[in-house]
Amino acid sequence: MTARAADRTRYNRATAHLDAPIAVVDLEAFDANADDLVRRAAGKPIRVASKSVRCRALLERVLARPGFAGIMSFTLAESLWLARAGFEDVLLAYPSADRSAFAELAADPKLAAAVTVMVDDHSQLELIDAARAGGTEEIRVCLELDTSLRMLGGRVRIGALRSPLRSPAQLAELARSVARRPGFRLVGLMAYEGHIAGVGDSLAGRPLRSRAIRLMQATGRRELAARRAEVVRAVRAVAPDLEFVNGGGTGSVQHTAAEAAVTEIAAGSGLYVPRLFDNYTSFTARPAALFAQPVVRRPGVGVVTVLGGGYPASGAAGADRLPVPYLPEGLRYDPQEGPGEVQTPLLGAAADDLLIGDKVWFRHAKAGELCERFDELQLIEGDRVTATVPTYRGEGRTFL
Repeated sequence: MTARAADRTRYNRATAHLDAPIAVVDLEAFDANADDLVRRAAGKPIRVASKSVRCRALLERVLARPGFAGIMSFTLAESLWLARAGFEDVLLAYPSADRSAFAELAADPKLAAAVTVMVDDHSQLELIDAARAGGTEEIRVCLELDTSLRMLGGRVRIGALRSPLRSPAQLAELARSVARRPGFRLVGLMAYEGHIAGVGDSLAGRPLRSRAIRLMQATGRRELAARRAEVVRAVRAVAPDLEFVNGGGTGSVQHTAAEAAVTEIAAGSGLYVPRLFDNYTSFTARPAALFAQPVVRRPGVGVVTVLGGGYPASGAAGADRLPVPYLPEGLRYDPQEGPGEVQTPLLGAAADDLLIGDKVWFRHAKAGELCERFDELQLIEGDRVTATVPTYRGEGRTFL
């Protein structure tokens, strides 16, 4: 029996009393993945990206482990909710225009002490001030550095369109604006190298493209390490008490941790390990989060149909954004239908061994987005469900 077949046996046994659709997290794999992230971070703390987890119980679980400290959130409303729930260090990873939430933040000393907001433009400071509604609490601010790789005199750009701040002078200028503006305190700097941390470098059947990606990433790491160090020096000259410099992501943990200028690493997807992380040479980990759909039809030889399953991930549309049938091994989508909103035909010899009501296990393309489809996660240890915990959606929280 292969390791995957053994996992299928465990998951089916653990959830035999539950009807699909269901979502599960294998806690043994989750904890092993957490340990591997800590190993790769080499002593630097890991700030957990909440968008990749979207379950308070699992955020609490991982933050209780040595090597993890703080949360990187994705909306201001989520940040305030987490702070009210007792999380004491929440870094908002994206700028916000949520005026009512800024008013809450400026009016509550507990929230203001726990939450740090992201800024990369003078206008964002003005928006926050205009939204205070009389609140006088000091707002903790983090600046974001553009990490994209520019080549051929800037004519070629590789990386996400995030911050407009690229040079040490630009970051230092905004740092001075924060320092001069009453009611704000600059505490951090963030730089997320998505073109390195979030792009697989070993694409099946595409050796030339894989090699090109590895060359691009090696070039990008060298360029960013030098520029990030210069930016940190420039910002610390303005704000010598800077509390943290955050960088990285699941795919670049060990590389980013090696930079002396970086004080902490961001990661989250590496806990669940969705299918997009199958194409990396920098690390290997175990899939921990899966969902199951029930077989509801047997249209013919070599085909079964499961209920639903069309859960595409965000990003540019393509096959790599689709979930994949994972267990039993050997199933594939019908190319004419793919994964559907209400039904998904699956082809392959393994289909002939499936009965009506059996579970087919899938892996989502991205990590926390799976939780937007399910109210609960079944936590599996060995061959038993040992707890059922709500996702953000299960707690009535859909922040985006």
